[in-house]
Amino acid sequence: MRKLVIHELGSLDDLVVVEEPDLHAAPGQVVVDVEAAGVNFVDALIVQGRYQFTPSLPHTPGTEVAGRVAAIGAGVDGFTVGQRVLATPPAGGYASQVAVPAAAVHPLPDSITAGQAAALVQSYATALYALTRRTTLSAGEWVAVLGAGGGVGLACTDLATALGAKVVACASSETKLELARRAGAAATVAYEDTDLKTAIREITGGGADVVVDPVGGDKAEAALRSLRWEGRYLVIGFAGGGIPRIPLNQVLLNGRTVLGVELGGWVRRDPSGYHQLIRELLDLVAAGTLHPIEPIARPLAEAPALLAEMQARAVAGKAVLVP
Repeated sequence: MRKLVIHELGSLDDLVVVEEPDLHAAPGQVVVDVEAAGVNFVDALIVQGRYQFTPSLPHTPGTEVAGRVAAIGAGVDGFTVGQRVLATPPAGGYASQVAVPAAAVHPLPDSITAGQAAALVQSYATALYALTRRTTLSAGEWVAVLGAGGGVGLACTDLATALGAKVVACASSETKLELARRAGAAATVAYEDTDLKTAIREITGGGADVVVDPVGGDKAEAALRSLRWEGRYLVIGFAGGGIPRIPLNQVLLNGRTVLGVELGGWVRRDPSGYHQLIRELLDLVAAGTLHPIEPIARPLAEAPALLAEMQARAVAGKAVLVP
């Protein structure tokens, strides 16, 4: 098997491809031959030692893969060799094989490709957790989605639309806004070229009901101010590079609510709830309710360059590695 490894955290360029013996399934495990491995913004932060936890070394990034069952350990039922599956390892996905507990393996519907599946979990699970667990949308509500051309932004746009909400997609380029329109956005804002607060308020007729923010940085305060009375602000991440400082009087005086959406923290506290959420997500995809885009695909060895492009916000949509 082949996998990407880093032996000392710090530089993306220190990720190297190594050859190791093929994996064997221990009791309770399933070995998956990886056809596509999802690539996420957080993977770069972890490799650089900039995330809130430090992995053990050597480290192989990657927490979502799609492929086919290669081997089944003792005590595992419900899978067959060659079956198409999605797997969610805690790490190690940038590889040609992964071995994971059976509970972290999910059969794939025929309606989804390996690339779509591998790029699904981090973005769509975040969206589903945010919009059905951390808050609940009502049909007809306005949702302003920042970073709408990225993975989480597109997933939130798709899901919010499916739930009957109306989305104002906010992004930095026309290419990203066009992806958001395809995902169902009712309106768009190019936030590098216009006043974000004013644009959202005008489009929504007084203010958004919900802001979804995976960007942070200098867009956060304007987005917060765009909320109407008792609006909800969902903090998902800081892809813009800066952790914003916001005036809390804007929360107090308008009855607003700020909600943290930390999927990883929830997963560690409620793994069974997380696996149930993934099953719910796959059911929505199988039913045609959600429409994940086909990601761009790069060879395993191009991971450092791809992660650097993600950090520069030069990637529209989603990306996977193909071992």
